[in-house]
Amino acid sequence: VQLQASGGGLVQAGGSLRLSCAASGLTFSRYIMGWFRQAPGKERAFVAAVRWTSGYTYYADSMKGRFTISGDNAKNTIYLQMNSLKPEDTAVYSCAVRPVLVITTNPDDYPYWGQGTQVTVSS
Repeated sequence: VQLQASGGGLVQAGGSLRLSCAASGLTFSRYIMGWFRQAPGKERAFVAAVRWTSGYTYYADSMKGRFTISGDNAKNTIYLQMNSLKPEDTAVYSCAVRPVLVITTNPDDYPYWGQGTQVTVSS
């Protein structure tokens, strides 16, 4: 399994970014796909996840209403649309795969990871 995240960058507070995660070596429908983030000096934190079999999505409370996880099965790519960004959203964002069809927020439950993409939100 290989994951390649992209789309990060520098944006002003209130702006938007869309992150992409291209996956290879797996079939989306058999996995949970998730996004996590890690800010400097902090532990990796859950952002959002999706279960393709049902279309079920789950978000961390602070992202609800601002972030949207979606995907394109034909392209084996998931996206994270981030709106109304805040300086506290600054972090390295990584996509991850869990080969069990139960969404969890614990990063240790996701054995496959992409390299991460930096998102910086200026005030």
